[in-house]
Amino acid sequence: MASVRSCLSVKPGASPVKYRSTRLGWAAPGAPGRLSIQPASSSSSAFSGDGRTDTARASSSSGFLGDGGRITIMRGGRRVVAMCSASLDAVGPPPAAAAAVAPVAASAFPERTKVVALVAAVMLICNAHRVVMSVAVVPLAAQYGWSSAFLGIVQSSFLWGYVFSSMVGGALADRYGGKKVMAGAAALWWFPTQERATAVGISMGGFHLGNVVSFLSTPIIMSHIGLTGTFAFFASLGYLWLAVWLFNVESDPLDSHTISKSELQYIVSGRSASKLQGNKFPTLKELLSKMQFWAIIVANVVNNWGYFVLLSWMPVYFKTVYNVNLKQAAWFSAIPWAVMAMSGYVAGASADFLIKSGFSIALVRKIMQSIGFIGPGVSLLCLKFAQTPSVAAVLMTLALSLSSFSQAGYFCNVQDIAPKYAGSLHGLTNGIGTVAAIVSTIGTGYFVQWLGSFQAFLTLTAGLYFSATIFYNTYATGDLVFD
Repeated sequence: MASVRSCLSVKPGASPVKYRSTRLGWAAPGAPGRLSIQPASSSSSAFSGDGRTDTARASSSSGFLGDGGRITIMRGGRRVVAMCSASLDAVGPPPAAAAAVAPVAASAFPERTKVVALVAAVMLICNAHRVVMSVAVVPLAAQYGWSSAFLGIVQSSFLWGYVFSSMVGGALADRYGGKKVMAGAAALWWFPTQERATAVGISMGGFHLGNVVSFLSTPIIMSHIGLTGTFAFFASLGYLWLAVWLFNVESDPLDSHTISKSELQYIVSGRSASKLQGNKFPTLKELLSKMQFWAIIVANVVNNWGYFVLLSWMPVYFKTVYNVNLKQAAWFSAIPWAVMAMSGYVAGASADFLIKSGFSIALVRKIMQSIGFIGPGVSLLCLKFAQTPSVAAVLMTLALSLSSFSQAGYFCNVQDIAPKYAGSLHGLTNGIGTVAAIVSTIGTGYFVQWLGSFQAFLTLTAGLYFSATIFYNTYATGDLVFD
C-alpha cells in the first residue's frame, strides 16, 4: 500500500503551500503520472516526513502538468514517481501502477465517524477508571478516619501523572502521530475546521459518560469483587480498546486504506494549509509573549480547577451536606455528568454551525467560552440556597452542562492559533491546567476542614470563572498566531 510523503507546490503569484501526497513506490523511468497543480517553474521540492528534502523534477510541455506529466524524485540513486494534488482530485494510482495497487472498498460510513467513536470510547474508559477513586474514598475515609485535608490529597493523586504525561504526549503526538501516542491527536487530524468543535463535543461526551458509568457501576462492582478488582476491570477494558484502535485507525486520513476519495478531499480541504508542515517550534519566551496564548492558559486553568473540584468531591459533598448513602450519592453525582455529555455535543454542533454561517472564529470561541464560565459560576453561587439534594443536583447539572461549552471555546482555540503545534501546545496548557486541578482538589479538603463548609470554596471557584471570562474575551483570537 502506498506510503505518505509531503510535496511542495509552487503556484504563480502565491507563496509556497505544503501538501501531502501519495507516493506510489518505485517506478521505472518514464512511468506516467499526473499532477493537478500549476507550477511556476519546472522544478519543485519534495519533503519527507522527517523534514529531509529530496530533489524533484517535473516535466510538462505546456507549463501545466496534466495527464502525462510527472514528478521524478531521486532518492538513494533510485527514481520514484510521486503524485501530488492541491485539491486531491488526482490522488490515486497512475495508469501504470493501477494494476499493482489493489483497490480497497470504502467503508459504509465515514471513516471519521469510526475515529470519533473510538476516541469517545477511550475517553469513557479513562474517566471511568479515574472516578472509581472518587466513589471509593467515601467508605475508605470512614474506615480509616481520614480528615478532609488528607482526603483531598488522596483525590488529587490521580492527577499527579497528568502534569508531565500530557506535555510529553502532546509533543510525541505531533512527532509520531496520534495513533501511536494518543487518541485525541488523531481525531484532530481527521476533522476539518468546520467540524472540529462537534468532534471534540462527541469525544468529550464519552469522557463525561465515563463519570456516569463509573459512578453508577463502581458501588455494584466493588460489592462483588472489591476495590482492586474494580480497578482491574476498567483496566482490562482499556487493553481491549487498544487492540481495536491499533488495527483500525491511522494517525492521518491520508494514511487510511479504506477512506473514500470524497471524504479525504473534504477533510483536507477543511484544513489550514499551514498545519500540514511545521518549521521551528516556538520558544517558551515566544509563547508566553503572546496574550492570545495566555488567554488559553488562563481558561484551561480555571476550567480544570472547577471541573475536578466537582468530579472529585461531588459524592463526598452529597454524603456530607445531605447525609445520603453511597448509592444515592452516586446517583446524584451521575446525573449532572450525563447531561453534560449531551450538552457538550450541542455546544460543538452550535459552534460549528455558527462558523459555517459566516461568524468569525474568534467571536464563536468567545461566545462559547462565556457560556462555559458564566453559567457554572452563577450555578455554584446558587448552591448556597439549595435545601435538598434534588435541588443541589439540578444546580450541579446546570453548572456542568453549561461548562461543557468550554469545549467549543478555549479547547478548540489552540487549533486556531497554532495548528502546526496543536498537540504540543494542548499538552503544555493542559499540564498547567492539571496543576490547578491538583491545587483545587487539595484546597477543597483544607477549606472544608478549616471552615466546615463547601460553599466558601465554591464561591471562590465562581469568582475565578467570572474573572477568566473577562480575561479570555479581552485577549482571545481566532487568527493564526504561531506559524
